[in-house]
Amino acid sequence: MRRWRGIRLRAALGALALALAAGGFASAPGHADEPDFIVLGAGVFDINDDQTAAELRLEYRSDLKLLFLTPLLGVMINSDAGAYIYGGFGLDLFFGRRLVFTPNAAVGAYENGSGKDLGHVIEFRTGAELAYRFDDYSRLGLAFNHISNASIDDNNPGTESLVVTYAMPLD
Repeated sequence: MRRWRGIRLRAALGALALALAAGGFASAPGHADEPDFIVLGAGVFDINDDQTAAELRLEYRSDLKLLFLTPLLGVMINSDAGAYIYGGFGLDLFFGRRLVFTPNAAVGAYENGSGKDLGHVIEFRTGAELAYRFDDYSRLGLAFNHISNASIDDNNPGTESLVVTYAMPLD
């Protein structure tokens, strides 16, 4: 049952990203010149299950573009001594000057500490962030992510996080 909920969630996020992209989006003035960011996040780990914990996140988002994707590297820790180190890509979709929708995907290594066992060291993360962009390029957002081992292990409970983010430009 939990597996189907995760599949439905990923399908819904994918459909939302496609709908937003297909519906068109306005380019923000200067959005091609977005700086490097350090992103701080705080929220809830395992929001849909019984092993809920506090989550802190630190992420670096490069100003480089690989095609149209932005590379990212990050680390997440939770209050159960769990940790996740990851790398991946995001796609900034601008709606006017202020709203930025960023679907993203990453792969990394997870250690559960005394918290939720996700079944494998290798875990995949998919998600999206909706942020408000300030005049100084900083962003305040809300991110939702799903972490799962994609069934490379028989045990694949997955988990979801809901995190408030603040992206500080480095330039």
